[in-house]
Amino acid sequence: MKKILIANRGEIALRVMKTARRMGIQTVAVYSEVDRNAPHVRFADEAYLLGPAPSSESYLRMDKILEIAKQTHTDGIHPGYGFLSEQAVFAEKVEQAGMAYIGPKPHAIEVMGSKLAAKEAVKPFSIPMVPGSAHAITDPVEGRKLADQIGYPVLLKASAGGGGKGMRIVDEASELESQLLRASSEAKAAFGDGSVFLEKYVRSPRHIEVQILADQHGNTVYLFERECSIQRRHQKVVEEAPSSFVTPEIRKAIGEAAVRVAQACGYVNAGTVEFLMDEDKKFYFLEMNTRLQVEHPVTEMITGLDLVEWQIRIARGEQLAFTQEDLHVQGHAFELRIYAEDPESNFLPSTGTLKRYQEPTGDHVRVDSGFEEGMDIPIYYDPMLAKLIVYGRDREEARQHLIRAIKDYHIEGVATTLPFGLFVAEHEAFISGEFDTHFVPNYFTASSISEMREPTGKAAGIMAAFLHHRDGKRLKLPDDDQNDLWYERRR
Repeated sequence: MKKILIANRGEIALRVMKTARRMGIQTVAVYSEVDRNAPHVRFADEAYLLGPAPSSESYLRMDKILEIAKQTHTDGIHPGYGFLSEQAVFAEKVEQAGMAYIGPKPHAIEVMGSKLAAKEAVKPFSIPMVPGSAHAITDPVEGRKLADQIGYPVLLKASAGGGGKGMRIVDEASELESQLLRASSEAKAAFGDGSVFLEKYVRSPRHIEVQILADQHGNTVYLFERECSIQRRHQKVVEEAPSSFVTPEIRKAIGEAAVRVAQACGYVNAGTVEFLMDEDKKFYFLEMNTRLQVEHPVTEMITGLDLVEWQIRIARGEQLAFTQEDLHVQGHAFELRIYAEDPESNFLPSTGTLKRYQEPTGDHVRVDSGFEEGMDIPIYYDPMLAKLIVYGRDREEARQHLIRAIKDYHIEGVATTLPFGLFVAEHEAFISGEFDTHFVPNYFTASSISEMREPTGKAAGIMAAFLHHRDGKRLKLPDDDQNDLWYERRR
């Protein structure tokens, strides 16, 4: 594999290109009109325009991407995450065009792309699952009957997607019909598929996911778990590896379960199996993400492996160079997703120009970014600016590095989630590890950040008053025959 095309933009495109360059592989970038001067475009060996800014006219144009790939004699295509990364038809078209798809096979994407189909596929493999429907629920009477059997509260979820879209918590029978209609309508609008299923709502859940790697020779390993419970609107903001909640025994059990899920669909390449874990540390299969995850860097930090490198190696037919026994957790890592969002205004997107953009540095700090100072934040795509990743010998050391790195990160021109990240890192529930997916509704309010700033503001005010009082006594106007205003100060 001498040349690959990255069918994506921003930080993930740049991140894939850096690994490819290190491996001696040439890269082809694609871009929309609004991304013409983006860093990933300049970094690539070749770059080609896809079309106007809207993703439907650029990054989702399978035909245009494949045309560019053929013209540039590309050997493989890496989809990144988002956009076309979980489209089985795209993976199939890439293979039909005689190129390597740097990801799983179309069949695995298709099976795991539907939560209902995924549950059906893993059923013979002894995977713990949350009690719920085995098929889509369209009839409110059927839904109410099943909910009565399971017990309230129950959760309605879109079969074809994630990110909280098409998701509704139902606390009592009288709400089921209206919430079912809303969930189905939202799922149809977001994913083109209104299928909704019903399952028991797990109270106080932790969101735990397991990274796996599988080659084309039948070898599959798990690269331990990531804790992804700090979320807003069902989307992750802070992740860590490993989870402070998971014991070594559970780590082995949930890792082996993830391997069985991968084997259930003949999975190849990098993938992530997601689980819910209740307060009793029982875990239940949620879904499988058939792509590289946004939060993959924390796994790289604790294993020393470059996941993109192994994606490429697997796609070109190489065998894994290690076994499960060779893998060990080393240290602790956190990732903060830095979104152009205002946490003091319910995380609403923030648009504007990056008047100042200065990243933190240090041996324990890594920043994956696709933006530079002076760039505008496009309104057409996901508002993530960068990912801040830190590493430490243990969780507390890594947490201290996270706090310092956040304070050393300077962004002006748009609101970001940096203050929220600091709020999380310094919160007692996070410090103790006693938190779940309800962290934001339980602890965070619009005033949390301003309240967090108050002690600093008060301290600054007290110090200013003290200096004024002290220096007011020492500073005196000079006599008329002394032509030095700072005479008393220098004495």
